[in-house]
Amino acid sequence: MPTIESSSGHIHYVDSGAGVPLLQVHGYTGNLNNWSTLNAELDSTWRTIALDLPGHGHSAVPLQPQDYDLDALAESVHQLVSALDIGPFYLIGHSMGGMVAQHFALAHADLLRGLVLVDTSATMPNLSRMEERRRLIEIARDEGMEAAFEAQLLGMQLSARLQANPELIAAWRQEFLLTSREAYVYCAVAIARRRPILDQLASLQLPTLIVVGELDEPFLEPSFVLQDTIAGSRLVVMEGCNHTPFVEKPPEFAAVLQEFLATLQAGTPGRA
Repeated sequence: MPTIESSSGHIHYVDSGAGVPLLQVHGYTGNLNNWSTLNAELDSTWRTIALDLPGHGHSAVPLQPQDYDLDALAESVHQLVSALDIGPFYLIGHSMGGMVAQHFALAHADLLRGLVLVDTSATMPNLSRMEERRRLIEIARDEGMEAAFEAQLLGMQLSARLQANPELIAAWRQEFLLTSREAYVYCAVAIARRRPILDQLASLQLPTLIVVGELDEPFLEPSFVLQDTIAGSRLVVMEGCNHTPFVEKPPEFAAVLQEFLATLQAGTPGRA
């Protein structure tokens, strides 16, 4: 279990494959295991590096709310990059990890070859969703993460795939419970209070791919906003996918990603 020491404690990561680095940042209540199926498609071509953000997976659990601000999480990514000395790389972020990736790109664009944003947003989250998130946070604070997972499960309309495969729910529960109570509470607060960055993103000069599942209604419109904001960025809407297209359709997602990266590697503009 390789780790590096950062200002927020140890950061757990995995580093595999060979070639140009592709650094992966997971979403809220996720961890580096979220990328494992996709990386089976990529490791023969790319060096894939994935980390557990602070308070997630097997990384240290900081106790202060400010350690979970999006800028602070982006700094944790930067400290990993510095420790590994990986040089110019591609950065991919999912959901909250996509928000972290945006903040990283604004602070360290010189370190990046390109940016991939998956089912994420640069704007404030939907207020009705935040009301539900506040309810779950209170449950987590009072009763713990297991109770929060059960409450979230009860409040969801489960897909037919999940209903037919209880083992998927068990795997999801196992992954969810690798998130600390601190990360669950403070990351949600950080997302709700995030500062506006659309004006800054409008000046970003970086090849950017935006991917969103066609069924991921909360992030569809924000993905179009990202495309309109980041000059020359490319948007791909993946059919039949919800919030995690790289998990739901790994070969198809890998093909979209590989096409984008190969175009950049060939030295052409790579923007549509």
